[in-house]
Amino acid sequence: MRLATVRTSEGTRAARRDGDSYVLLPHANVGDLLNSGDDWARTAVTAGTERVDAAKATHAPVVPHPNKIICLGLNYATHIKEMGRETPRFPTLFAKYDGSLIGAGDPVTLPTVSDTVDWEAELAVVIGQAARHVSKADALDHVAGYTVSNDVTVREYQRRTREFLAGKTFEATTPLGPELVTADEFGGQEPDLEIRCEVDGEVMQLSRTSDLLFGVADIVSYISDIITLLPGDVILSGTPGGVGDGRDPKVYLKEGQILTTVIEGLGETRNVCVHEMRD
Repeated sequence: MRLATVRTSEGTRAARRDGDSYVLLPHANVGDLLNSGDDWARTAVTAGTERVDAAKATHAPVVPHPNKIICLGLNYATHIKEMGRETPRFPTLFAKYDGSLIGAGDPVTLPTVSDTVDWEAELAVVIGQAARHVSKADALDHVAGYTVSNDVTVREYQRRTREFLAGKTFEATTPLGPELVTADEFGGQEPDLEIRCEVDGEVMQLSRTSDLLFGVADIVSYISDIITLLPGDVILSGTPGGVGDGRDPKVYLKEGQILTTVIEGLGETRNVCVHEMRD
């Protein structure tokens, strides 16, 4: 099943993909659907009659206002090597706020305060059932599904302190979507999918999600020992090698460039880079 949060003239609506159309559901967004109870999947399948043309739909972030956005750093060997870091013993966690999220086709905002904006294609994991102290063996039972994201990063701000947050949560920088592909589509297993990032059609990152140092089950279990994961929470699982900051010379995003993030079977985000508008 594929779920989306689409924009309508009356606001956003959760929707289920059905062929060439979306069936609108009685929830404002996918996050609200996931929080509607343990039978959210049944609701998604059975509810709704109104349809919109999928080709004409515009996407909001698939989960616009998650309770938590938890991100993984240094989770692909190729990225660890290019950044000159040691392989971590435990997952490297940091956070974002929902103001950083944009839809799959929305512009990425390049801030006025820095020109060191970099790309980081990532598999995003969305929680479907509350998880607290869950084992690795049971962790995937708490996953609603997977979607595409790009952890667009302002490198200068990331390096100003030892903590990553400042460089990771700039306003309107992080595409999330277009659709949530539910976990049952992968037979209860962790997905092994090609992940790719392009800038103006040039491939910058190319890897597979199976190359994660800490896999999805590891991550969900680990985080659940720290804090309760709630339905709609988003986990960005880390990026492979090929980021602009790891190149010699370094390369960063510029106004007008098209940032495309593709994950096999999940879809793509396609975002034009625009300068921040200030009063």
